[in-house]
Amino acid sequence: MGPLDGRGDDELLAAAARGDGAAFGVFYERHVATVLAFVRRRTADAETAADLTAEVFAAALVACSRYRSGRGPALGWLLGIARNKSRESARRGRRRDAARRRLGIAEIAFAEEDRAGVEKLVAEGSRVLAGLADLPEDERAAVWGRVVDERAYDGLARDLGCSQELVRQRVSRGLRRLRARLETDE
Repeated sequence: MGPLDGRGDDELLAAAARGDGAAFGVFYERHVATVLAFVRRRTADAETAADLTAEVFAAALVACSRYRSGRGPALGWLLGIARNKSRESARRGRRRDAARRRLGIAEIAFAEEDRAGVEKLVAEGSRVLAGLADLPEDERAAVWGRVVDERAYDGLARDLGCSQELVRQRVSRGLRRLRARLETDE
């Protein structure tokens, strides 16, 4: 299912909180452009906006179990996270700039024409998330744990209740399926 999934945002976040990665993928697809535009207006460049957008959705994924629908729409909650991440980034930027000036280091500029490349990376990330969501649950858990969370095989095996060899096989099969899907989407 895609961004036009019939479930509302509240249902998607509740499902994501129960471990439904596909539901969060739909939520992401539905709101990524809005969040990117929101943070882009508050940042100096497209690269920072893309980084902040990723941070916003990572924070939302971690916090989706704490989302309460009675407090307002999910998009408002998401944009609140975006506002906080933008503020944190601005504070970090001011500290970084002050340190850079004290050390006499020149600023490295990000050319605006590179924005298309950043937007392509954002789109590619969306495709990868959608591909991950379509993997069988055992492969998705193994790939997510190994590649996204960068966990060791022994810890994953323990948490998934199987052998390290089986986790390795699931990661390998999942990555093969994901690669095949991405190649056919091109």
